[in-house]
Amino acid sequence: MNHENLIAGPPATYLPAHAEADALLIAGTDPTEVAARFPAESAAWAALAERAFESGEVVQAYAYARTGYHRGLDQLRRAGWRGQGPIPWGHEPNRGFLRSLHMLGESAAAIGEDDEAERCSGFLRDSSAEAAAELDG
Repeated sequence: MNHENLIAGPPATYLPAHAEADALLIAGTDPTEVAARFPAESAAWAALAERAFESGEVVQAYAYARTGYHRGLDQLRRAGWRGQGPIPWGHEPNRGFLRSLHMLGESAAAIGEDDEAERCSGFLRDSSAEAAAELDG
């Protein structure tokens, strides 16, 4: 008889890679071009959010991060995620979503949307403690 471990919680979710979009970002292609060509790829939106935030454009960073976050949620759901469970930072394709989530929290805090900032921070920690440590570090 096979007994399922019901205490372990939901399994980790691993997003599929998008080789062409990833290659463009690694090569240094402007993330605006990558987002326009591959609008479902969270990594491009995360890069746009990070760049805008670093330039002091926090409202734009918020908008880019929210787009990357929602595109990532769509991908997670297609990959079997049911609203909870680990999203490992160590799996490279997950990083676009996790970076977008982090930037959503950072930019929300910068515009005074404290409830959203706290929700994003908790969601990031719950999804990947490693990502939270890396990105908040």
